[in-house]
Amino acid sequence: MDYIFSAEQAKKAENLGALLPEWLEEIYARKWFKLFVPQDLGGLELGLTEALKIEEHLAKLDGSLGWTVTLCAGAGWFVGFMEEQLRNEVFENSKVCLAGSGFVGGKAELVPNGYEITGKWTYASGATHATHFTANCEIYERGKPIVSENGAPIVKAFLLKRAEVEILDSWKYMGMVATGSHAFSAKGLKVPRARCFEIVSDRVKLENPIYRFPFLQFAEATLSANIIGITQHLQSLINESFWYRHELKPFNQKQIEFFKEKAKKTAEQLDLIRSEFYSSVDQAESELSNSGFISESSLESLSQICRTMTQFCRESNALLYPFAGLHAADPNSELNRVWRDFYTVSQHSLLTFPF
Repeated sequence: MDYIFSAEQAKKAENLGALLPEWLEEIYARKWFKLFVPQDLGGLELGLTEALKIEEHLAKLDGSLGWTVTLCAGAGWFVGFMEEQLRNEVFENSKVCLAGSGFVGGKAELVPNGYEITGKWTYASGATHATHFTANCEIYERGKPIVSENGAPIVKAFLLKRAEVEILDSWKYMGMVATGSHAFSAKGLKVPRARCFEIVSDRVKLENPIYRFPFLQFAEATLSANIIGITQHLQSLINESFWYRHELKPFNQKQIEFFKEKAKKTAEQLDLIRSEFYSSVDQAESELSNSGFISESSLESLSQICRTMTQFCRESNALLYPFAGLHAADPNSELNRVWRDFYTVSQHSLLTFPF
């Protein structure tokens, strides 16, 4: 039922600066914000490969749609690190949505029975409709930072309620406009200790292996699924634009053959690298399920294919883009929106380098 995720709807979402209400209702109905949440809390409790294919498909329909589901479902994955009382309280809501930021933007001062939090966090995708926010904070006691044995600051994550934070209208970038990836802040907010959790393997509270998937590779894989989905959409639109231009003012046979060769080779390489990506995810999941951990070589392979695939998408999109003509530069066109989405999302710091 992809009909509600049309190009016309995507344009409306961009103008709104948030996912459309009808999109959200579909997401709630299909439990996409709960891809990794246990079934007994109303979630889908999917494995990573299955979830990635949903995220890729949604990103192919619309970049902001896929990205918001991915980031909010990824924050929902933190359920595996929360105490039972907290996860039951939060995730029994069928419309729960966690937005968050990987940025360590706050300080959490130890106080009786909890913490007092002050800070500002950036790029919380889904902020416009989130019920909760996750926020990373350095831990302080009596005004001084608590440090580890090697002198590094102790950082923990906190779950904050929507009513407890101020959303700052800060997402002013050219693409992924409907993600509503605004900043948020809190000042002097007191929260109980139960709202604190740590995303480390020895703090997992649930048995499903998905929560033991290393967070770095989990994040890299989910972001990469979006990049491949948006790339498929963009290259499809470039192909359509080329042939539309041909109808208006025919290219000669040499020009046509040149484009067809480039498009065919790119599509074949994209299919191949996508297959390698999913094979790497499957290998990691299989090891985790069978032995309880993923080998360093498999983790390195997964990280590398995510970077390699992202780099290929950048290069192939740049190669094919000129064939779309001036239509591609029209900010009101679907092609231009998808192009802007790609060159916004592919700026993510986790996948900047090809190694």
